[in-house]
Amino acid sequence: MTAHYPTITSATPTYPPAVHPAKHPLPADNLEAFAGNVVVFTLAAGDLGRLMKSAEIDLPGLASQQAVLRVMAHNPDSIWGIAKRADYANGVATPQGFVGFLMLNEQGLRQLVAGTFDASDPDEALLCAQNEKPAGIYLWAMWARNGLVSGIPLAFEKMFTPLYEDADLYARAVTQDGKRLLETMGFRPGATFENLTNPGLHSLPRSGVHEPDVPLYDRYHGHSPERAVAVTVARSIEDLMRVIAIRSAVYIGEQECPYLEEFDGNDFSSTHLLGYIGNEPVACLRIRYFADFAKIERLAVRKEFRKQRITLQVVEAAIELCRAKGYQRLYGHAQKRLVKFWSQFGFTTFEGGQELVFSDFDYVEMQLTTERRPNAITIGVDPYLIIRPEGQWHRPGVLDQSRARAVTRPSIERGAA
Repeated sequence: MTAHYPTITSATPTYPPAVHPAKHPLPADNLEAFAGNVVVFTLAAGDLGRLMKSAEIDLPGLASQQAVLRVMAHNPDSIWGIAKRADYANGVATPQGFVGFLMLNEQGLRQLVAGTFDASDPDEALLCAQNEKPAGIYLWAMWARNGLVSGIPLAFEKMFTPLYEDADLYARAVTQDGKRLLETMGFRPGATFENLTNPGLHSLPRSGVHEPDVPLYDRYHGHSPERAVAVTVARSIEDLMRVIAIRSAVYIGEQECPYLEEFDGNDFSSTHLLGYIGNEPVACLRIRYFADFAKIERLAVRKEFRKQRITLQVVEAAIELCRAKGYQRLYGHAQKRLVKFWSQFGFTTFEGGQELVFSDFDYVEMQLTTERRPNAITIGVDPYLIIRPEGQWHRPGVLDQSRARAVTRPSIERGAA
Protein backbone atom coordinates (compact mmCIF):
# COMPACT_ATOMS: atom_id res chain seq x y z
CA MET A 1 0.00 0.00 0.00
CA THR A 2 1.18 3.49 -0.77
CA ALA A 3 0.58 6.80 0.95
CA HIS A 4 2.12 10.22 0.67
CA TYR A 5 3.63 12.63 3.12
CA PRO A 6 1.73 15.96 3.28
CA THR A 7 4.72 17.86 1.87
CA ILE A 8 7.17 16.21 -0.49
CA THR A 9 10.78 17.27 0.01
CA SER A 10 14.04 15.83 -1.20
CA ALA A 11 15.17 15.70 2.42
CA THR A 12 12.62 13.02 3.32
CA PRO A 13 13.93 9.44 3.51
CA THR A 14 14.20 7.58 0.22
CA TYR A 15 14.31 3.89 -0.52
CA PRO A 16 16.94 2.08 -2.60
CA PRO A 17 16.59 2.25 -6.40
CA ALA A 18 14.15 0.02 -8.25
CA VAL A 19 14.73 -3.67 -7.74
CA HIS A 20 11.23 -4.99 -8.47
CA PRO A 21 10.69 -5.89 -12.13
CA ALA A 22 7.70 -4.32 -13.88
CA LYS A 23 5.64 -7.52 -14.01
CA HIS A 24 2.35 -5.69 -14.54
CA PRO A 25 3.24 -2.49 -16.45
CA LEU A 26 0.54 0.10 -16.89
CA PRO A 27 -1.81 0.12 -18.64
CA ALA A 28 -2.49 -3.49 -17.62
CA ASP A 29 -3.18 -5.69 -20.64
CA ASN A 30 -4.75 -8.56 -18.70
CA LEU A 31 -7.24 -6.79 -16.45
CA GLU A 32 -9.93 -9.33 -17.20
CA ALA A 33 -7.71 -12.02 -15.69
CA PHE A 34 -7.24 -10.45 -12.27
CA ALA A 35 -9.71 -7.57 -11.89
CA GLY A 36 -12.92 -9.25 -12.96
CA ASN A 37 -14.35 -9.23 -9.45
CA VAL A 38 -14.03 -5.47 -8.83
CA VAL A 39 -15.34 -2.21 -10.26
CA VAL A 40 -14.16 1.39 -9.96
CA PHE A 41 -16.30 4.53 -10.10
CA THR A 42 -16.05 8.21 -9.25
CA LEU A 43 -16.43 8.52 -5.52
CA ALA A 44 -19.50 10.23 -4.07
CA ALA A 45 -18.95 12.85 -1.39
CA GLY A 46 -21.18 10.92 1.01
CA ASP A 47 -18.85 7.89 0.97
CA LEU A 48 -15.70 9.86 1.68
CA GLY A 49 -15.91 10.23 5.46
CA ARG A 50 -16.31 6.53 6.21
CA LEU A 51 -13.53 5.55 3.79
CA MET A 52 -11.06 8.09 5.15
CA LYS A 53 -11.75 7.07 8.73
CA SER A 54 -10.86 3.47 7.83
CA ALA A 55 -7.87 4.44 5.72
CA GLU A 56 -6.34 6.68 8.41
CA ILE A 57 -5.59 3.58 10.49
CA ASP A 58 -3.18 2.35 7.78
CA LEU A 59 -2.22 5.68 6.27
CA PRO A 60 -1.49 8.29 8.92
CA GLY A 61 -1.00 11.78 7.51
CA LEU A 62 -3.83 11.74 4.98
CA ALA A 63 -5.16 15.09 3.84
CA SER A 64 -8.21 16.39 5.67
CA GLN A 65 -11.69 15.45 4.51
CA GLN A 66 -12.38 19.10 3.69
CA ALA A 67 -9.30 19.26 1.45
CA VAL A 68 -10.31 16.09 -0.39
CA LEU A 69 -13.85 17.37 -0.90
CA ARG A 70 -12.46 20.60 -2.40
CA VAL A 71 -10.31 18.60 -4.84
CA MET A 72 -13.26 16.37 -5.78
CA ALA A 73 -15.42 19.43 -6.47
CA HIS A 74 -12.65 20.95 -8.60
CA ASN A 75 -12.11 17.75 -10.63
CA PRO A 76 -14.38 14.72 -10.06
CA ASP A 77 -11.84 12.49 -11.83
CA SER A 78 -9.53 12.87 -8.83
CA ILE A 79 -10.97 10.20 -6.51
CA TRP A 80 -12.05 6.73 -7.60
CA GLY A 81 -13.83 4.23 -5.36
CA ILE A 82 -13.22 0.48 -5.51
CA ALA A 83 -15.97 -2.03 -4.74
CA LYS A 84 -16.75 -5.69 -5.23
CA ARG A 85 -18.44 -6.28 -8.58
CA ALA A 86 -21.07 -8.56 -7.06
CA ASP A 87 -22.12 -5.93 -4.52
CA TYR A 88 -22.18 -3.21 -7.17
CA ALA A 89 -24.31 -5.33 -9.48
CA ASN A 90 -26.80 -5.82 -6.64
CA GLY A 91 -27.15 -2.09 -6.17
CA VAL A 92 -24.83 -1.83 -3.17
CA ALA A 93 -22.32 0.73 -4.44
CA THR A 94 -20.32 0.80 -1.23
CA PRO A 95 -16.63 1.47 -1.93
CA GLN A 96 -14.14 -0.44 0.17
CA GLY A 97 -11.04 1.20 -1.25
CA PHE A 98 -10.01 4.26 -3.22
CA VAL A 99 -7.34 5.75 -5.45
CA GLY A 100 -6.71 9.49 -5.49
CA PHE A 101 -5.01 11.53 -8.22
CA LEU A 102 -4.03 15.18 -8.43
CA MET A 103 -4.10 16.59 -11.97
CA LEU A 104 -1.26 19.13 -11.87
CA ASN A 105 -0.70 22.09 -14.16
CA GLU A 106 2.86 23.14 -14.97
CA GLN A 107 3.27 25.20 -11.83
CA GLY A 108 1.90 22.38 -9.71
CA LEU A 109 4.26 19.87 -11.28
CA ARG A 110 7.16 22.26 -10.82
CA GLN A 111 6.39 22.55 -7.11
CA LEU A 112 5.93 18.79 -6.75
CA VAL A 113 9.36 17.97 -8.16
CA ALA A 114 10.97 20.93 -6.37
CA GLY A 115 9.63 19.60 -3.06
CA THR A 116 7.43 22.58 -2.18
CA PHE A 117 4.03 21.15 -3.09
CA ASP A 118 1.65 20.87 -0.11
CA ALA A 119 -0.32 17.69 -0.69
CA SER A 120 -2.13 17.99 2.63
CA ASP A 121 -4.03 21.05 1.40
CA PRO A 122 -3.57 21.36 -2.40
CA ASP A 123 -3.90 24.82 -3.87
CA GLU A 124 -6.58 24.71 -6.56
CA ALA A 125 -4.52 27.17 -8.61
CA LEU A 126 -2.03 24.31 -9.11
CA LEU A 127 -4.66 21.78 -10.22
CA CYS A 128 -6.42 21.21 -13.53
CA ALA A 129 -10.18 21.10 -13.87
CA GLN A 130 -11.90 18.07 -15.40
CA ASN A 131 -11.73 19.41 -18.97
CA GLU A 132 -8.07 20.53 -18.81
CA LYS A 133 -5.03 18.56 -19.92
CA PRO A 134 -2.57 18.18 -17.01
CA ALA A 135 1.20 18.61 -17.18
CA GLY A 136 1.62 15.74 -14.72
CA ILE A 137 -0.52 13.45 -12.58
CA TYR A 138 0.36 12.79 -8.95
CA LEU A 139 -0.83 9.61 -7.25
CA TRP A 140 -2.20 11.28 -4.13
CA ALA A 141 -3.06 8.11 -2.21
CA MET A 142 -4.30 4.57 -2.72
CA TRP A 143 -5.88 2.24 -0.21
CA ALA A 144 -7.52 -1.11 -0.77
CA ARG A 145 -8.13 -4.02 1.55
CA ASN A 146 -10.06 -7.29 1.59
CA GLY A 147 -8.81 -8.51 -1.77
CA LEU A 148 -9.54 -5.28 -3.64
CA VAL A 149 -5.93 -4.49 -4.57
CA SER A 150 -6.70 -5.54 -8.15
CA GLY A 151 -8.89 -2.45 -8.38
CA ILE A 152 -5.82 -0.21 -8.24
CA PRO A 153 -4.62 -0.86 -11.83
CA LEU A 154 -8.27 -0.67 -12.89
CA ALA A 155 -8.42 2.87 -11.48
CA PHE A 156 -5.18 3.69 -13.30
CA GLU A 157 -6.94 2.80 -16.57
CA LYS A 158 -8.82 6.08 -16.15
CA MET A 159 -5.50 7.89 -16.45
CA PHE A 160 -4.95 6.43 -19.94
CA THR A 161 -7.89 8.18 -21.57
CA PRO A 162 -7.02 10.70 -24.34
CA LEU A 163 -7.14 13.68 -21.98
CA TYR A 164 -4.62 12.19 -19.56
CA GLU A 165 -2.53 9.65 -21.48
CA ASP A 166 0.38 11.97 -22.33
CA ALA A 167 0.92 13.23 -18.77
CA ASP A 168 3.71 11.56 -16.81
CA LEU A 169 2.66 9.88 -13.56
CA TYR A 170 4.34 10.60 -10.22
CA ALA A 171 4.04 8.89 -6.84
CA ARG A 172 5.65 8.73 -3.42
CA ALA A 173 6.19 5.34 -1.78
CA VAL A 174 5.99 5.60 2.00
CA THR A 175 6.11 1.85 2.67
CA GLN A 176 8.18 -0.94 1.16
CA ASP A 177 4.95 -2.63 0.03
CA GLY A 178 4.01 0.58 -1.73
CA LYS A 179 7.41 0.75 -3.40
CA ARG A 180 7.08 -2.82 -4.60
CA LEU A 181 3.60 -2.20 -5.98
CA LEU A 182 4.68 0.95 -7.83
CA GLU A 183 7.69 -0.74 -9.42
CA THR A 184 5.74 -3.80 -10.53
CA MET A 185 3.44 -1.34 -12.34
CA GLY A 186 6.43 0.22 -14.15
CA PHE A 187 7.23 3.23 -11.95
CA ARG A 188 10.93 4.08 -11.60
CA PRO A 189 12.73 5.80 -8.72
CA GLY A 190 13.36 9.52 -9.12
CA ALA A 191 11.58 12.29 -10.99
CA THR A 192 12.71 15.18 -13.16
CA PHE A 193 10.98 18.23 -14.60
CA GLU A 194 12.80 21.02 -16.41
CA ASN A 195 16.04 21.39 -14.41
CA LEU A 196 14.58 19.97 -11.20
CA THR A 197 15.08 16.48 -9.74
CA ASN A 198 13.56 14.70 -6.77
CA PRO A 199 14.93 11.27 -5.76
CA GLY A 200 12.12 10.85 -3.23
CA LEU A 201 9.48 10.41 -5.94
CA HIS A 202 8.75 7.58 -8.35
CA SER A 203 7.77 8.39 -11.94
CA LEU A 204 6.25 6.70 -14.96
CA PRO A 205 7.22 8.65 -18.12
CA ARG A 206 4.51 8.70 -20.77
CA SER A 207 4.99 12.00 -22.57
CA GLY A 208 7.82 10.91 -24.85
CA VAL A 209 10.16 13.35 -23.05
CA HIS A 210 12.63 11.17 -21.18
CA GLU A 211 15.11 11.87 -18.44
CA PRO A 212 18.45 12.99 -19.85
CA ASP A 213 20.31 10.13 -18.15
CA VAL A 214 18.16 7.40 -19.75
CA PRO A 215 19.97 6.12 -22.86
CA LEU A 216 18.32 5.80 -26.23
CA TYR A 217 18.41 2.00 -26.04
CA ASP A 218 16.27 1.76 -22.88
CA ARG A 219 13.32 4.05 -23.53
CA TYR A 220 10.47 1.56 -23.92
CA HIS A 221 9.08 -0.16 -20.81
CA GLY A 222 5.83 -1.76 -21.86
CA HIS A 223 3.80 1.34 -22.66
CA SER A 224 4.25 4.55 -24.65
CA PRO A 225 1.86 7.29 -25.72
CA GLU A 226 0.45 7.01 -29.22
CA ARG A 227 3.05 8.07 -31.82
CA ALA A 228 5.86 8.26 -29.23
CA VAL A 229 9.16 6.85 -30.53
CA ALA A 230 11.15 4.57 -28.23
CA VAL A 231 13.80 1.85 -28.44
CA THR A 232 14.65 -1.04 -26.13
CA VAL A 233 16.89 -4.08 -26.01
CA ALA A 234 15.11 -7.35 -26.77
CA ARG A 235 15.26 -9.39 -23.55
CA SER A 236 12.58 -12.07 -23.86
CA ILE A 237 11.36 -14.74 -26.24
CA GLU A 238 8.36 -12.51 -26.97
CA ASP A 239 10.74 -9.69 -27.95
CA LEU A 240 12.64 -12.02 -30.25
CA MET A 241 9.36 -13.09 -31.85
CA ARG A 242 8.68 -9.42 -32.59
CA VAL A 243 12.13 -9.14 -34.19
CA ILE A 244 11.48 -12.24 -36.30
CA ALA A 245 8.09 -10.89 -37.41
CA ILE A 246 9.56 -7.55 -38.52
CA ARG A 247 12.48 -9.12 -40.37
CA SER A 248 10.21 -11.67 -42.02
CA ALA A 249 7.99 -8.88 -43.34
CA VAL A 250 10.91 -6.80 -44.62
CA TYR A 251 13.56 -9.23 -45.79
CA ILE A 252 11.56 -12.31 -46.70
CA GLY A 253 8.32 -10.59 -47.72
CA GLU A 254 9.69 -7.51 -49.52
CA GLN A 255 13.22 -8.45 -50.55
CA GLU A 256 12.46 -12.14 -51.19
CA CYS A 257 15.40 -13.28 -49.10
CA PRO A 258 15.55 -17.08 -48.61
CA TYR A 259 14.58 -18.10 -45.08
CA LEU A 260 17.86 -19.88 -44.29
CA GLU A 261 19.85 -16.85 -45.42
CA GLU A 262 17.87 -14.41 -43.32
CA PHE A 263 17.87 -16.51 -40.14
CA ASP A 264 21.52 -17.41 -40.36
CA GLY A 265 22.35 -18.96 -37.00
CA ASN A 266 23.58 -15.72 -35.39
CA ASP A 267 20.42 -14.52 -33.69
CA PHE A 268 21.15 -16.19 -30.35
CA SER A 269 24.66 -14.74 -30.12
CA SER A 270 23.62 -11.14 -30.69
CA THR A 271 21.98 -8.12 -29.11
CA HIS A 272 18.73 -7.11 -30.78
CA LEU A 273 17.15 -3.67 -30.54
CA LEU A 274 13.41 -3.14 -30.96
CA GLY A 275 11.94 0.18 -32.05
CA TYR A 276 8.39 1.14 -31.11
CA ILE A 277 5.95 3.80 -32.24
CA GLY A 278 3.47 3.96 -29.43
CA ASN A 279 3.11 0.30 -28.47
CA GLU A 280 3.57 -1.07 -31.97
CA PRO A 281 6.92 -2.82 -32.68
CA VAL A 282 7.98 -1.42 -36.04
CA ALA A 283 11.78 -1.72 -36.33
CA CYS A 284 14.68 -3.89 -35.26
CA LEU A 285 18.45 -4.09 -35.55
CA ARG A 286 21.08 -6.70 -34.66
CA ILE A 287 24.53 -6.18 -33.13
CA ARG A 288 27.29 -8.80 -33.05
CA TYR A 289 30.54 -8.39 -31.13
CA PHE A 290 34.12 -9.26 -32.02
CA ALA A 291 37.46 -8.60 -30.32
CA ASP A 292 37.98 -4.99 -31.37
CA PHE A 293 34.82 -4.05 -33.25
CA ALA A 294 31.06 -4.45 -33.20
CA LYS A 295 29.05 -5.18 -36.32
CA ILE A 296 25.70 -3.42 -36.85
CA GLU A 297 23.40 -5.35 -39.16
CA ARG A 298 19.90 -6.54 -40.02
CA LEU A 299 18.26 -3.11 -39.70
CA ALA A 300 14.63 -3.61 -40.67
CA VAL A 301 11.76 -1.12 -40.55
CA ARG A 302 8.20 -1.95 -41.50
CA LYS A 303 7.32 -0.24 -44.77
CA GLU A 304 4.50 1.94 -43.42
CA PHE A 305 6.78 3.48 -40.75
CA ARG A 306 9.91 4.30 -42.76
CA LYS A 307 9.27 8.03 -43.06
CA GLN A 308 9.19 8.44 -39.29
CA ARG A 309 12.11 9.08 -36.96
CA ILE A 310 12.20 5.51 -35.67
CA THR A 311 14.75 4.48 -38.32
CA LEU A 312 17.26 7.09 -37.20
CA GLN A 313 16.65 6.47 -33.51
CA VAL A 314 17.25 2.70 -33.74
CA VAL A 315 20.63 3.27 -35.42
CA GLU A 316 21.57 6.03 -32.96
CA ALA A 317 20.61 3.73 -30.08
CA ALA A 318 22.79 0.95 -31.50
CA ILE A 319 25.80 3.26 -31.76
CA GLU A 320 25.23 4.51 -28.21
CA LEU A 321 24.97 0.96 -26.87
CA CYS A 322 28.22 -0.07 -28.57
CA ARG A 323 29.98 2.97 -27.10
CA ALA A 324 28.63 2.05 -23.65
CA LYS A 325 30.24 -1.38 -24.05
CA GLY A 326 33.55 0.27 -24.90
CA TYR A 327 33.65 -0.25 -28.67
CA GLN A 328 35.34 2.43 -30.76
CA ARG A 329 35.13 0.72 -34.15
CA LEU A 330 31.76 -0.15 -35.65
CA TYR A 331 31.46 -2.09 -38.88
CA GLY A 332 28.69 -2.98 -41.30
CA HIS A 333 27.70 -4.16 -44.75
CA ALA A 334 25.59 -1.50 -46.42
CA GLN A 335 23.53 -2.10 -49.51
CA LYS A 336 25.05 0.14 -52.17
CA ARG A 337 21.80 2.04 -52.56
CA LEU A 338 21.90 2.89 -48.82
CA VAL A 339 25.48 4.16 -48.49
CA LYS A 340 24.22 7.74 -48.20
CA PHE A 341 21.85 6.72 -45.39
CA TRP A 342 24.65 5.18 -43.32
CA SER A 343 26.95 8.11 -44.06
CA GLN A 344 24.74 10.45 -42.04
CA PHE A 345 25.79 8.55 -38.88
CA GLY A 346 29.49 8.86 -39.70
CA PHE A 347 30.00 5.51 -41.45
CA THR A 348 32.39 5.64 -44.40
CA THR A 349 33.73 3.29 -47.00
CA PHE A 350 37.43 2.68 -46.51
CA GLU A 351 40.57 1.82 -48.43
CA GLY A 352 40.75 -1.91 -48.91
CA GLY A 353 37.05 -2.29 -48.24
CA GLN A 354 35.44 -4.93 -50.39
CA GLU A 355 32.21 -5.23 -52.29
CA LEU A 356 30.16 -8.35 -51.79
CA VAL A 357 26.89 -9.93 -52.88
CA PHE A 358 24.54 -11.98 -50.72
CA SER A 359 20.84 -12.73 -50.77
CA ASP A 360 20.73 -11.16 -54.26
CA PHE A 361 21.77 -7.63 -53.20
CA ASP A 362 25.07 -5.82 -53.63
CA TYR A 363 26.83 -4.56 -50.51
CA VAL A 364 29.90 -2.57 -49.56
CA GLU A 365 31.90 -2.56 -46.33
CA MET A 366 31.62 0.55 -44.14
CA GLN A 367 33.00 1.49 -40.77
CA LEU A 368 32.65 4.15 -38.10
CA THR A 369 35.37 5.23 -35.71
CA THR A 370 33.94 6.77 -32.56
CA GLU A 371 34.81 7.47 -28.93
CA ARG A 372 33.92 5.11 -26.16
CA ARG A 373 31.66 6.61 -23.54
CA PRO A 374 33.55 8.08 -20.54
CA ASN A 375 31.71 5.64 -18.27
CA ALA A 376 32.01 2.66 -20.63
CA ILE A 377 31.84 -0.78 -19.05
CA THR A 378 35.31 -2.09 -18.28
CA ILE A 379 36.94 -4.35 -15.71
CA GLY A 380 37.20 -2.30 -12.56
CA VAL A 381 33.70 -0.82 -12.56
CA ASP A 382 31.15 -1.85 -9.94
CA PRO A 383 30.80 -5.62 -10.53
CA TYR A 384 27.06 -5.44 -9.88
CA LEU A 385 26.78 -3.18 -12.92
CA ILE A 386 28.25 -5.89 -15.15
CA ILE A 387 25.61 -8.44 -14.13
CA ARG A 388 22.65 -6.14 -14.78
CA PRO A 389 20.32 -6.84 -17.75
CA GLU A 390 21.74 -5.97 -21.15
CA GLY A 391 21.27 -2.27 -21.87
CA GLN A 392 20.13 -1.46 -18.33
CA TRP A 393 23.52 -0.81 -16.79
CA HIS A 394 22.39 2.69 -15.81
CA ARG A 395 19.94 1.46 -13.18
CA PRO A 396 20.08 -1.21 -10.46
CA GLY A 397 18.99 -4.69 -11.42
CA VAL A 398 17.39 -7.46 -9.42
CA LEU A 399 20.77 -8.84 -8.29
CA ASP A 400 21.77 -5.50 -6.76
CA GLN A 401 19.59 -6.27 -3.76
CA SER A 402 21.95 -9.17 -2.99
CA ARG A 403 24.35 -6.58 -1.59
CA ALA A 404 22.21 -6.35 1.53
CA ARG A 405 21.86 -10.10 2.12
CA ALA A 406 24.19 -12.07 4.30
CA VAL A 407 26.29 -14.89 2.80
CA THR A 408 24.53 -18.16 3.70
CA ARG A 409 25.63 -20.64 0.97
CA PRO A 410 22.35 -22.55 1.45
CA SER A 411 23.04 -25.56 -0.78
CA ILE A 412 26.53 -26.09 0.68
CA GLU A 413 25.30 -25.76 4.24
CA ARG A 414 22.51 -28.26 3.61
CA GLY A 415 25.04 -30.69 2.17
CA ALA A 416 27.32 -30.33 5.16
CA ALA A 417 24.44 -30.99 7.53
